[in-house]
Amino acid sequence: MKVAMYYNNHDIRLQEMPVPDIGDKEILLKVMSSGICGSDIMEWYRIKKAPLVLGHEVAGVVHKTGKKVKSFKKGDRIFVTHHVPCDSCSYCRDGNETACHTLKTTNFHPGGFSQYIRVPEINVKKGTLRLPKGMTFDEGTFVEPVACVVRGQRVANVRKGHVVAVLGSGMTGLLHIQLAKAKGATVVATDVSEYRLKMAKKMGADYVIDAREDVPSKIKELAGKLADRVIVSTGAMPAIKQAFSCLDAGGTILFFAPTDPGADVPLPFNDIWFKSASIVTTYAAARCDLTEAIKLIKTKKIKVKPMVTHRLPLAQTQKGFELVMSGAASVKVIIEPHK
Repeated sequence: MKVAMYYNNHDIRLQEMPVPDIGDKEILLKVMSSGICGSDIMEWYRIKKAPLVLGHEVAGVVHKTGKKVKSFKKGDRIFVTHHVPCDSCSYCRDGNETACHTLKTTNFHPGGFSQYIRVPEINVKKGTLRLPKGMTFDEGTFVEPVACVVRGQRVANVRKGHVVAVLGSGMTGLLHIQLAKAKGATVVATDVSEYRLKMAKKMGADYVIDAREDVPSKIKELAGKLADRVIVSTGAMPAIKQAFSCLDAGGTILFFAPTDPGADVPLPFNDIWFKSASIVTTYAAARCDLTEAIKLIKTKKIKVKPMVTHRLPLAQTQKGFELVMSGAASVKVIIEPHK
């Protein structure tokens, strides 16, 4: 089979690998659509394990099942998540499934930018879901990122009537905008890209602000107050620093994306203390979030089709990475391994 082998962000090669063998309790998935995630282009994180096949936002068809797999059959249209928790450790029992040590060690083989992947037993049991009738494979690639957004807004307790500032209107920022609107919030979105600000407005943001402006003042002018919730969906340091001054008293900041390694974030401690503010972070998603994500996509409460700007064959995965890295005129880039 063909795979897109990652060596670094500017060196992704179309190579041949054997189709993976599967065990009695495993599935062989024929990958139909695989999304490029913002985390895929975090070279500082990925290059340590290179060469490898990336891609974790996948949807496809069950091509083969192990003889002990009873819950799925050949031809089933499915979504598979790469990370799954154990559901039994202290973190899982406390509702912090994404802090689970097992979750950080699970994956499928070799990766989503390939024609076929082996789905291990634990992923079959805990991270494989059927796509509803009518849901496309492209929509299926959004299940994992939407689930991460669902978890983030649940932890941050985004509610009806809140003013929500979404700092960074890339792919996950646009999902945050839609979910916050679905919850009944007033949403203010920021970015430095005019293209992304237009997309933010298209996806439902009530107001958009160039991030280079005096954002806190503009939020107050447009929404009548500072933000009850600030969602930082970028690792850019200016946005991280800006978050604290955008937050109203009693509010919560959700840091949804990491910085580059070694970055120190200055903390205006007294301001946070006097505001009785909260700071939360989230990473990844669990099965309950994935199930909710499928419902949101199926019911069109979150519209993902308009976010797909590029579909590329496996041989053009390098071009896909360049599009995502540029951030200029792309939102969601999807690789189609069998095209």
